[in-house]
Amino acid sequence: MMTMRPSRVLKKLRAGQPAFCTKINTGDARVAEIAAISGFDCVWLDREHCPNDLRAIEEQTRACLMHNADVMVRVPRGSYSELIWPFEMNATAIMVPHVMSAADAKHVARMTKFHPVGRRPLDGGNADGLYCGIGTAEYTQQANRERLVIIQIEDPEPMEELDAIAATPGIDMLLFGPGDFAHGCGVTGELNHPKVVDARKKVVEACKRHNKFASTVASIEVIPEYIAMGYQFLNVGADVLALMKYFGDLVAQLPTAGPAASTAATPYGSTR
Repeated sequence: MMTMRPSRVLKKLRAGQPAFCTKINTGDARVAEIAAISGFDCVWLDREHCPNDLRAIEEQTRACLMHNADVMVRVPRGSYSELIWPFEMNATAIMVPHVMSAADAKHVARMTKFHPVGRRPLDGGNADGLYCGIGTAEYTQQANRERLVIIQIEDPEPMEELDAIAATPGIDMLLFGPGDFAHGCGVTGELNHPKVVDARKKVVEACKRHNKFASTVASIEVIPEYIAMGYQFLNVGADVLALMKYFGDLVAQLPTAGPAASTAATPYGSTR
């Protein structure tokens, strides 16, 4: 019997092990593939802030899956189809930004989980269902078990309903976003402000109470602290950070003085 690709992240989390992700802002499949080859459990692709079209996301997803890395796609807040397209491309997880209430979380679960949890409309004829290679009943069961619906808690408003949000059936993970949370509190950029620190603790505690996985972004230095708090899925770094550092380091090593440059113009930057 054909089966859906199991989630590498879920396998680790269910075994009590942490899992790690890195974020890709660029739309190039080769960059995503390099991250997967490097050994990350998951690669985070983005459609909230990045102008990556669905074809780019599809190619990046395939590139990651070739090297057994899960794919998490942050979706835009839009139609039902925009929520589930990454799943049908065989992404392992979707992440919905700026969930503001328990009602919002309930709506997300209803649209992204199959019966009996939700009412996601059914079409097993895409990559996740092996193009109708998986029987219908098995497909829905496997999708509910091996695919992650993640919501972001990144605003002060949903904190009042945090327990109800975490208790929502069909929501598998809460990801705390400190950047937007700090911004929403009027302390932009202060990721260790007491309000942000308090919210970070409250999110992981709510996840523990309601048997949900907890996630956030982290630097290498704070990973041990966050794991000790109870965070299990951590994003570390991003392609744009790596590229900025690499090119910045190169430019910093370039000579600042030398033979006078030729005054002869060269067309379009030609070296000839």
